[in-house]
Parts: sequence; structure tokens; C-alpha cells
Amino acid sequence: MDANAIFDPNVKLYDSVTASRSGKDEEEPKYKVGQKVKLLSDVVNDGTYPHAKIGTLMMPKGSIGYIKHMGEFLQVIRVYEVHFFGTDMDVEIIGCREHELESMEDNFVDEDELEREAMRLHREKMSKMDKQQSKHKEK
Repeated sequence: MDANAIFDPNVKLYDSVTASRSGKDEEEPKYKVGQKVKLLSDVVNDGTYPHAKIGTLMMPKGSIGYIKHMGEFLQVIRVYEVHFFGTDMDVEIIGCREHELESMEDNFVDEDELEREAMRLHREKMSKMDKQQSKHKEK
């Protein structure tokens, strides 16, 4: 395939990894898996999606989706895999940066975090019970 057939010289390319910020993302993610988010600007193919021309609209501004997964690019750039349901776009799942998203849920409850906290409290309770039983056996 001819490289010129894919590349449109009129498309302005950005270093999308460092365009909006340099260095490492914040330590804690802004969004959680399962959280409902809205896209703040159009997302176009910057060359990372191999099945469309650079500059092709991947997802329009205002699209609503849910965080499916979080990962890192180059071990410093957090990328959210967002599933946009009910769109007429060819691709429903795209990678987004934090600055491209806005939360649609003010009171989002991270159920995974709730479960981890419940398990931590349960372990503490069981540990205390074990210690009390050990003391009673010693007497």
C-alpha cells in the first residue's frame, strides 16, 4: 500500500502525548472503571489506529461513554479505554486522556473500592477475633 494514499498532508499533526502536558500524569487517576464520562472534544486518528486515515474522526465531541479500563503509555501517560455505546461510529472503544473527558456522575461510587474496604475491615475483625481466642486458650 502506498504511504501517500493514507497520509493527508493537509492534516495538522500534534504530538498528542505531550501536547497538553509534559511529564508524568498525577499519581491518582481522575476517573474510575465504570464511571460515566463525556468527551470534551472531537477525537481524530493521530496515527495510533491503523485501520483509518490520519485525521479521521474517531468519536465526536459530546459522546457519552463508560471507562472500561485504564492503562499507561510509555509508563507516564494515563490512557482511559472508554466504551461509547450507541454511536454510529465505526469504532466504539477508544483511548482518551484525562483532559479529554468530563465526569457525568457527581456521586460516582467505585464498587471495587467499596469491596476492598469491606474486605480490609473483615480481615481486621477476624484478626482481632483470632487474637482474643488465642488469649482465652492461654488461660
